[in-house]
Amino acid sequence: MIPNLISLYRILSIPFFIWSLKEGLREIALLIFGVAVISDFIDGYLARKVPSRSPLGKIIDPLADKFLLMSAFFCLYAFKELPMNIPFWVLLVIVSRDLIILIGAGIIFLMGVSMEIKPTLWGKLTTFFQMMTVLSVLLGFKLSFLVWDTAIIFTVVSGAQYILRGIKVIANANS
Repeated sequence: MIPNLISLYRILSIPFFIWSLKEGLREIALLIFGVAVISDFIDGYLARKVPSRSPLGKIIDPLADKFLLMSAFFCLYAFKELPMNIPFWVLLVIVSRDLIILIGAGIIFLMGVSMEIKPTLWGKLTTFFQMMTVLSVLLGFKLSFLVWDTAIIFTVVSGAQYILRGIKVIANANS
């Protein structure tokens, strides 16, 4: 129950994060995003340590991460008044991976195939490096491109891994 509320906090924080960036309140946006990052680790820890895993939690936690990160990357590209912006290709790779995963999961669901929604190590590392990318850009880290290059590598590898996993799930369902 508590991990789900923490995930819900991440979703509810998104409009405040976007508003802060749009208004040029980068420090407040950094604080909101930083608390959201910490909350992701806390809800993950609680879900593992306290017997409170729930079907809702398996859905809301990754969606909260995806909504938060897609919003952040879109803002870091679109709001040109920020001291540093991410290039369009970074936004394109990150959003494309998440859309492919969501569409793939939707197709599997519509096929009536049951699938356990479980993040892989590569997926967790991808989320971590994407979060570090947002934080480094918000902090004005001059070498942010090194962080986002790392995030892109993990994004592509984990995306390929999830695609292969989805193909395997569909193939096993049809056999």
